[in-house]
Amino acid sequence: MPKTIEEVVEVIRNHRCYSHPIFEHWADVGPSTEAIGALFHQIRCFCDATRPGWNFPAAVESLGLPDEGNLLQEIVESEEDHGPHLATMAGLILNRAAGTEICPDLFDQKSVESKLKNYSDHLLGELPGYDPESGLTIQARRARAVFDRRKHVDRDSTYRNLGTALALEMISNRHLIPGEKYCLVDSGHYGVNMTDPEMLYLVEHWGEIGAEQKHENNAMAAVGSLLNEETEPLIMQGVTDFLDSLASLWDVLDAALLKSGYRSEVLKSLAMV
Repeated sequence: MPKTIEEVVEVIRNHRCYSHPIFEHWADVGPSTEAIGALFHQIRCFCDATRPGWNFPAAVESLGLPDEGNLLQEIVESEEDHGPHLATMAGLILNRAAGTEICPDLFDQKSVESKLKNYSDHLLGELPGYDPESGLTIQARRARAVFDRRKHVDRDSTYRNLGTALALEMISNRHLIPGEKYCLVDSGHYGVNMTDPEMLYLVEHWGEIGAEQKHENNAMAAVGSLLNEETEPLIMQGVTDFLDSLASLWDVLDAALLKSGYRSEVLKSLAMV
């Protein structure tokens, strides 16, 4: 029997990625400025890969699903300009953590992102599989690669992409954005609040009227309308591909930079997952 959309949602909620403690650990530890920069570099590079729709909405429409394709295109268009906002927020947090303007121009995206990569190179560069050109761990590259499949237009890839889209939007809305708000704002470590203009990225994504809630609704409507015995295995594979890869990224960042860190053998084993 095919899963209902409610059952698919429950699978996502029960995956360890959904309740991963990385943001709780961030708030508990109050990491160094360098560690914050390394965290933001990996997170923002992962987020960058999730924004382009590539051929995905059109591929959905080509399956005779124009309404579902439009729902997904709305998500893509909503996310297009969020990269600079994320860089500005990261720069502000770095400045507050350091107590000085290490990022003097918070709206110079390239400069802020270069600073983030430098911190990542310094703290994570010796991890097995770390790519010095991009500054990405092997886990970040694997998480990003899930979204390269959006360039494909074949039927099986398209249904997998639908599962990935649903899992992404649920995790973003119910784990990633709330987690960022908890460790950056609610923790009180950085003296920021949701009225600060530099926190626009978080404001636009947070809560019932935020972008992520609408994105989750769109993805759920798209997947729920076409879930059946034939499509379910492919959709669930897309769900699993995303959740497992992101959980592995959180694992290595947590181990290297936060609560569970400091033991090189643990990091080596994580790098091979």
